[in-house]
Amino acid sequence: MRNRFAVIGLFGLLATLWGLSFPAISVGLETLDPILFASFRYDIAAVLLVGYGVVRTAEWYPTARNDLAAVLAGGVFLVAGNALLFLGQKTVPSGVAAVMQSLVPIATTLWALGILPEERVSTVGAVGILLGFLGVGLIVRPDPGNLFAGGTLGRLLILGQVASVSLGGVLVQRSRPTLDRAALSGWSMAVGGVILHLTSVAVGEPFAIPAAPKPVAAVLYLGVFATALAFFIYYSLLEVRGALETSLVAYLVPVVATIAGVFILNEQITPLTIAGFFVVFLGFVLLKRRALAELVVESRQPSMGD
Repeated sequence: MRNRFAVIGLFGLLATLWGLSFPAISVGLETLDPILFASFRYDIAAVLLVGYGVVRTAEWYPTARNDLAAVLAGGVFLVAGNALLFLGQKTVPSGVAAVMQSLVPIATTLWALGILPEERVSTVGAVGILLGFLGVGLIVRPDPGNLFAGGTLGRLLILGQVASVSLGGVLVQRSRPTLDRAALSGWSMAVGGVILHLTSVAVGEPFAIPAAPKPVAAVLYLGVFATALAFFIYYSLLEVRGALETSLVAYLVPVVATIAGVFILNEQITPLTIAGFFVVFLGFVLLKRRALAELVVESRQPSMGD
């Protein structure tokens, strides 16, 4: 697993699985209500991940306060907050939605500055954060005269999802959970799934299990491959390559999603959206420049698997 070719392969597979999730959402939204659609995704993933946790460890359910806090934070913000992505993609192309996810590492830093006392940011890092917001402005391009127009509202909803998942990640980190990662994620998805089902009922979405091939395929792909399987790959990479290098997948996912959206769904991506993505990436580089420099030095050193 420490072999660089194996790591690169898993990195590419993870980016592909997550990248294809955005067009899969667009396909499912053609016939499924967005919040119920999101709940089905996490229902499937919760069953698979909690089941794996049961097989993997005897302590597969949360009892300690820190684990319960992590499950709750993950369920509310990391999972249920993704309903905003499904709502936003009703009017936003899958490639644009994926590009907006590149703000997650920067948004996470912002939340961490306010919640985690050990977090600090330099002047150059602050410039990186500002560039991140500039990039988002190029992507969203809000119309001050009509902020609730279809495309603009959809982008704002996805921006809310970015803020939610970023906050969830910081809150889970602050909780310092000790529960097995598969079980922790599975229970978070179970909690989030319940919240999504209740929300779906509250807003009047009729409950219906998908039966047609396309929505069934979309739900199964998202639940099994883009969530449960992607989880194993993500944490495998996290263990051997660290959080920073693994987080770089956020900048490959939009490439996969954009290509898939253009060739599969005939979507169009504007030059300003592409420019916004590169501005956000530049902001990330400035914000994490020291850690990235250390990563480059480390990558030049021979590893045990070479």
